[in-house]
Amino acid sequence: MSIHDFGSAATRMVSQAARRVLPATFAALAAAIGPPPAGAADSKLVERGKYLVTIASCTDCHTPGHFLGKPDRTRHLGGSEVGFEVPGLGVFYGPNLTPDEATGLGRWSERDIVTAIRTGKRPDGRTLAPIMPWPALAELTELDARAIAAYLKNLPPVRNKVPGPFGPGEAPTSFVMKIVAPAKQ
Repeated sequence: MSIHDFGSAATRMVSQAARRVLPATFAALAAAIGPPPAGAADSKLVERGKYLVTIASCTDCHTPGHFLGKPDRTRHLGGSEVGFEVPGLGVFYGPNLTPDEATGLGRWSERDIVTAIRTGKRPDGRTLAPIMPWPALAELTELDARAIAAYLKNLPPVRNKVPGPFGPGEAPTSFVMKIVAPAKQ
């Protein structure tokens, strides 16, 4: 066996050993370090999401007190107590967009949020209320929709169950803004 053959054999042996040992080493290291903290996301993506939510005025319909002239900044995007009456469809309230498990988007994945933004479909298959401008938001890039989802998942959770929705003829339990059709001429 030549020196060259010996070197090639040694290289193959080291390579085979590395293929067996390195994955286990990396797995052990990952287990020791642990997963990233829940809700951790790329800070630039979250900042982009905050910017998009701000310029899209999501707070108008989704922050308590906004329609009453006194937005409750301690419950930012925590859902509205003022609904919209859409003739023939009922009354809809801007839901809680924070990651609260019981009253917000806490059980929704970022993918669920992106799908709702871009298709108007909730994870349970229902369509978003017609007042939600999802057809316009569907024009967002995939990255921008993901940024909004990352931002929403990184908000402090707010426990706030909004009223409704109420179908036609059902009595709403909180303030309502009515959409009134013009009189026929």
